[in-house]
Amino acid sequence: MTTLRGFVHSDVIRLEHGGISRGPVELAREYPLKLVVNGKRLATLVASPHQLDYLVVGFLRLQGFIQSLGDLHMLGICQEQGVAQVRIRGEVPDRLRPTLTTGCGTGISFGLEEGLAATTMDIPTPRFNPEGIFGLFRELYAQAELFKRHGGLHSAAISDGRQFLLVAEDLGRHNTLDRLAGEALFKGLDLHGTMLATSGRISSEMVVKASRLGITLLASRTATTNLAVELAMRTGICLVGYVRRNVLEIYTHPHRLTLPT
Repeated sequence: MTTLRGFVHSDVIRLEHGGISRGPVELAREYPLKLVVNGKRLATLVASPHQLDYLVVGFLRLQGFIQSLGDLHMLGICQEQGVAQVRIRGEVPDRLRPTLTTGCGTGISFGLEEGLAATTMDIPTPRFNPEGIFGLFRELYAQAELFKRHGGLHSAAISDGRQFLLVAEDLGRHNTLDRLAGEALFKGLDLHGTMLATSGRISSEMVVKASRLGITLLASRTATTNLAVELAMRTGICLVGYVRRNVLEIYTHPHRLTLPT
């Protein structure tokens, strides 16, 4: 078995049409990254081993530890040791209350309910077009390069309803949103009033993170949970699931979509 960046080369025995063959296959690589903030071991992020600066900064942003790059004094990542050393403005609380989320490999969140303080209810935004959503998902799959290579990753993208602003891929669907949040901070992009398209299931922590970024429409090719629907209703997010070729389901705030009468 050999390792190359975000995936691992291995051999596999394949049974197909009654015959057996052996050949190479690419497997998604799980990369544990220890996160140390102001000298305190905060968490271990299990992710794909690319663009880790986006992941770390986005994670800290969506957990409420930083609000801007000005809150970040130092960021150093040692890929060989799998450690990210970060210094931020202010102190890290002595007693954190971690919440194990439903993310792939189990995500982690601190103070999940506090994220509801950021509501998108009053954000003015142009209504999105269902045909535009279908087109964006087609483009998302076309751009999912790592997924096309070995099929083990989630993909997500931020859009203004016409074109993609940011695209990310990772083993965990929650990690893709962290990556988008971090990249937006590095690039100075305001995500208020935008749409998030994701290949993964929409659960409560995804809605909380989206609300913190000011996202007003959250869409997935698959299912959503009952708590995600409840939180989306409270925060003003239009929640859309099961986006297929010509089909989608709208769970909350349909006024954010241009719909037939």
